[in-house]
Amino acid sequence: MKINIVYWSGTGNTQMMAEAIAEGAKGAGADVTVIPVSEADASAADADVVILGCPAMGAESLEDSEFEPFYESVKDKFSGKKVALFGSYDWGDGEWMRTWQADAEGAGAVMVADGLIVNNTPDDSGLADCRALGEKAAS
Repeated sequence: MKINIVYWSGTGNTQMMAEAIAEGAKGAGADVTVIPVSEADASAADADVVILGCPAMGAESLEDSEFEPFYESVKDKFSGKKVALFGSYDWGDGEWMRTWQADAEGAGAVMVADGLIVNNTPDDSGLADCRALGEKAAS
């Protein structure tokens, strides 16, 4: 199974999450590629499972200079595709993730799980949740 994880990280928190998700998926036998969004193109959505990570920005929105344009360019490939979403946040209640998940589902994504959010820097429990998401995506 091929899994691509594409993420944007300003502080390193979302990158830590991406790496832990990859660890879990690899441990479950998946072929995993982790791609910073600055290096991604639309072909990143050409995998069995696409996992996207972006922290909450501003008024609980996706990062708008790199990540949101990438997401908009690939979501038309989501119909019937297994997708997972993740990201870190520092304020609010996770509204950006609920909005993002609803948008992905509206594009036809088959969600692996509800969007995974971690407050600020992932602790051991948050990293374990990330690894578990990777394992679930690989199953």
